[in-house]
Amino acid sequence: MKKQPELAMTGDYPTDIRELESTLRVNESYDVVSRHVIIGGREAAFLFIDGFVKDEIMEKIMEYVMKLTPDDMAGMRTARDFSLRFVTYVEVAGVVELDNIRTGVLSGTIALVIDGFEQAIMIDARTYPTRGMAEPDDDRVLRGSRDGFVETLVHNTALIRRRIRDPRLTMEIFQIGTVSKSDVVLCYMDGRADTRLLDRIRKKLKAIDIKTLAMGQESLAECLVPRQWYNPFPKVRYTERPDCAAASVAEGRILLVVDNSPSVMILPTSVFDFVQDTNDFYFPPLVGTYLRLVRDVVFLLTIFLTPVWFLLMKNPDWIPGWLDFIRIKEPNAVPLIVQLLVVEFIIDGIKLASLNTPGVLNNAFGIVGALILGDFAVATGFFVSEVLLYMAFVAIASFTQPSFELGYAFKLFRILFLVLSALFNIWGFAAGMVVMILMIAFTETAAGKSYLYPLIPFSGKALLRLVIRRPISNDNT
Repeated sequence: MKKQPELAMTGDYPTDIRELESTLRVNESYDVVSRHVIIGGREAAFLFIDGFVKDEIMEKIMEYVMKLTPDDMAGMRTARDFSLRFVTYVEVAGVVELDNIRTGVLSGTIALVIDGFEQAIMIDARTYPTRGMAEPDDDRVLRGSRDGFVETLVHNTALIRRRIRDPRLTMEIFQIGTVSKSDVVLCYMDGRADTRLLDRIRKKLKAIDIKTLAMGQESLAECLVPRQWYNPFPKVRYTERPDCAAASVAEGRILLVVDNSPSVMILPTSVFDFVQDTNDFYFPPLVGTYLRLVRDVVFLLTIFLTPVWFLLMKNPDWIPGWLDFIRIKEPNAVPLIVQLLVVEFIIDGIKLASLNTPGVLNNAFGIVGALILGDFAVATGFFVSEVLLYMAFVAIASFTQPSFELGYAFKLFRILFLVLSALFNIWGFAAGMVVMILMIAFTETAAGKSYLYPLIPFSGKALLRLVIRRPISNDNT
């Protein structure tokens, strides 16, 4: 199907302003403002969104241009001539296409339409409402910077640019969504990033056909990643920390920054990237390596502790003498598998409830939850104390994992291990392991290397970096 040509301005002021005001629905929307003025004896109008433009800036621009006389405008034949002489703001551009003018105004740019000019003067004086750049709640560090990404795109790119003052740092912008026209920035270091990967991501971004990116980076990720609804493993790594994003892009990775989202997407991503934590790099290499090993060991325990303990309780002959203390001292009539699964669901229910609990009630909520799942639960005879002990460790230790998505993926497999072990004993546990390994191996990423890199393809140097926190160098930021 042949693409229809875009409508352009004619230079006839009544026709152009009527078309723009009609499509912008100035009369229907109270926040779309069309301010008519006289500039140097010519009719003109400012089109903008109330709330995206500061009154002080608008007042200064209008005060200056409305002082112009017909003599000042005598030599002005084009919008470019006018902007070069009389528009004192920093970011200015001339736009001909009516659709681009409308999109610019709805994005927060001021459009100045003057009689006789076949271009609208777009003044980028937008100021988006934003919150403070506080440290992210889910990626805190003991040392290091305390700023974090916010929902405003230009602020997020500035936070990255502040840390990398190199002209090779490139920010390409795309507009995605036929309705939302959301701004998405492709950020990379020219000469460091994989050019073939960059081309693949560009093609994918241009090929996206969707009305709106309602959920920000999650909507974009679902458009980029092959659909595998049955696969719980995360395909994209996110960060809300500018220092982490800057370090990643300096090492050659690619960032996707989405407007209205405080998270940045890091590509390419493998399953091993999710176990890294920013705290490792704010301590000396030896301490960072120790913290990384502790976190990895604890995370493995959260996956296998309850399934292995359940298998040993189901087969007590397998318990060696030095592990006799793990036996249940006071068994009850409720099957262990039922107790373990019920506590798994209760813990997730409490997490969901805590999200909707007002901050002033959080402490009281924690006390009530501890009482219900502690002495009262054991006293009623529904749970044995060993189940609550191991599940409490698993619930607390799961927070050592910096990625919530990966934590829930392994939680689902932990439940699968328990169910299969209850049905088929050791063979069920082995089958669950095979399913998990195959699921990881066949996970398709948004772009880049295998999900199991650096195991497949194998890279000993990269694998060693995942285990040992290396000192800073040209290749390790």
